[in-house]
Amino acid sequence: MNIPSPHKPVTLHDVAKVAGVSLITASRALGNPGVVSDKTIAKVREAVEATGYIPNLLAGGLKSKRSRMVAAIVPALSVSQFLPTVQTLTSALAAGGYQVIVGQTNYDAEREEAVLNTMISRQPDGIVMTGLVQSQKARDRLRRSGIPVVETWDLSDRPVDMVIGFSHLKVGGAVAGYFLSRGWHKVGIATGSDHRAMLRREGFLATLGRDEVPTAVVPAPSSLALGRRALAELLDKEPGLQAVCCSSDTLAHGVLVEAQARGLRVPEDLAVVGFGNAEFGAHMLPSISTVHVDGPEIGRLAAQLIMARCNGEAVAQPIVDLGFRLIERRSTSVDAA
Repeated sequence: MNIPSPHKPVTLHDVAKVAGVSLITASRALGNPGVVSDKTIAKVREAVEATGYIPNLLAGGLKSKRSRMVAAIVPALSVSQFLPTVQTLTSALAAGGYQVIVGQTNYDAEREEAVLNTMISRQPDGIVMTGLVQSQKARDRLRRSGIPVVETWDLSDRPVDMVIGFSHLKVGGAVAGYFLSRGWHKVGIATGSDHRAMLRREGFLATLGRDEVPTAVVPAPSSLALGRRALAELLDKEPGLQAVCCSSDTLAHGVLVEAQARGLRVPEDLAVVGFGNAEFGAHMLPSISTVHVDGPEIGRLAAQLIMARCNGEAVAQPIVDLGFRLIERRSTSVDAA
């Protein structure tokens, strides 16, 4: 093989020369492998490996008007419940020839608008949002851009474009209904300050039939330390507390630690429910009862919708309600598995 000089950028011409094929054949082997033989594909890939060639996606994008890039915007990379969605989204898009670039909003509306403006200016082939876009200005700009948008982990009958998620109001209502079924009336809420968590609180109160319950609001993203602080605040407000609804499994973890530090038995003295079904929750002692949402399926469907739109296909179901389910474990029932 004639390997090009390491001091010059490797081009597709170099790959074709090393592989012993024409430029157009090398291009097809990399960009449209279905039209060339397996033997040729193997030769071209071997040449790519040998030369260290990296395709110029910007140049390809200018010709095809496609960037092969999808923006995924999350509140915080430290929040474990969103990671399975991002991982599945990334894998599904990679299989279709797309790469993902991640933006972080830090649960801040102004930051969200700034991140969206940056992403729109780069003209990605799609944008996947965690949650609904909050700013009306950003919603209008997204619609004008023509970029396919999938909002996730929430639900709306008027999405920017497409949405995959569930009702946070119904989640809160389901947890409250569970508390009522167990006869717990002295209850409290440990919640993050973000919009979706506060919606779950609203649903909880509506089902409980009250205007108010003892609530500890902590800044998002939540942490174990904030969970401990939240329970301390709730016990000051309601010493006879029977059960706590937490806006995340991480907060629930902190509540468990603080309860144990105070000599409270869970669930005999205090029942605890989280949200998100984080992997660690099933392995805690006691294991954490929680609300399960199918994060990987959200990522898979979001990738599917983005690629369909990029291929010019009509989307039959732009609003997808995946629902949720409550998982009962030992933090609320000594009889649970």
